[in-house]
Amino acid sequence: MTQRVIHVGCGGWGAMWCGDFLPKNVADDSIEVVAAVDSDPEALTNAREGLGLPESRCYTDAETAFSSHDADFTTIVVPPAARKPLVESALAHGLDLLTEKPIAPTLTEAVEIAEMVEAAGAKMAVTMSHRFDRDKTTLRRRLRSPADGPLDYLVMRFTQRYRQRDEWVAGRPYEMDHPLLVEGGVHHLDILASLAGAPCERLYARTWNPDHSEFAGDAQALVTMTFENGVEATYEGATTNAVALNGWENEYVRAECRDATLELDARELTRYPYDPDAAPRHNASGPPEGESLALDSGEKWTNAWLIEQFCDWVDGGERMATHVEANLQSMALIEAAMVSSERGQPVAVQELLADARTQ
Repeated sequence: MTQRVIHVGCGGWGAMWCGDFLPKNVADDSIEVVAAVDSDPEALTNAREGLGLPESRCYTDAETAFSSHDADFTTIVVPPAARKPLVESALAHGLDLLTEKPIAPTLTEAVEIAEMVEAAGAKMAVTMSHRFDRDKTTLRRRLRSPADGPLDYLVMRFTQRYRQRDEWVAGRPYEMDHPLLVEGGVHHLDILASLAGAPCERLYARTWNPDHSEFAGDAQALVTMTFENGVEATYEGATTNAVALNGWENEYVRAECRDATLELDARELTRYPYDPDAAPRHNASGPPEGESLALDSGEKWTNAWLIEQFCDWVDGGERMATHVEANLQSMALIEAAMVSSERGQPVAVQELLADARTQ
């Protein structure tokens, strides 16, 4: 059944929703966009051009749009600090919600939103787009199969050169306390948890801002994680390096399994099998010859695919993996990394989340 959608947030990243993610689902009748909202009238041009909406269905006020149209759900693509009032308004009008990450500026507020959604009996999910990109999905499915034996540990690298002001997202992250964690780590730690296949038990983080950086807050991070199933992980995140080695959508991930090493590098997946009869490589200067693995095929990836998944859930299908309650785990990872860096000691992630629920 085609779901009727009111889209909120047409500028910045919202322009991609208007020009790419939503149109792909309009084209196959998954959705019908009945209205669009943005506080900036100029940003509504993206809705008119990308979604073909007439001016009469473009609004600068979400409450007016919610009151004026019969819809099934709303997609909300606004900064986290502006999200809670929109969630409250949408729930008051009986709408389900699909929102961008993170749920809210703080873990406590994210818990409040999740509780509001539960009390309303509504559905809400968060678009963790990187986790559902083609290459990460292929690796995750591979790790869920028995082909390479149990997973031991994971390594992830994201390195960018955004050290000069305005090289990243029109300057917004340069004023944040933790730009790397909030903008990048929210995806990357979430990916590691999804690959590990279990909630994170303990996290230790070191974050800092080098002298050559124009960020106000910590733009570099080294994180170690222990998951409840015994899998370990390390994360290197950087936004002020001299060069970008593995930037957005090209992140490096290595999964060390019992029977093979799986390496994802710039969207290419390689398998290096364990050979018990091979001679030791004491002076190895690089990996042995590996087997290139094809990435999974699909018509939609990232947010376009997540919109389709949400439509299926709203229509009575399986609950999305990124439903709001599950996504609190991703929020908890970022909060734990901040707290760990500030305290200089490991943080018990599930205890942190439990404390947020009691506040």
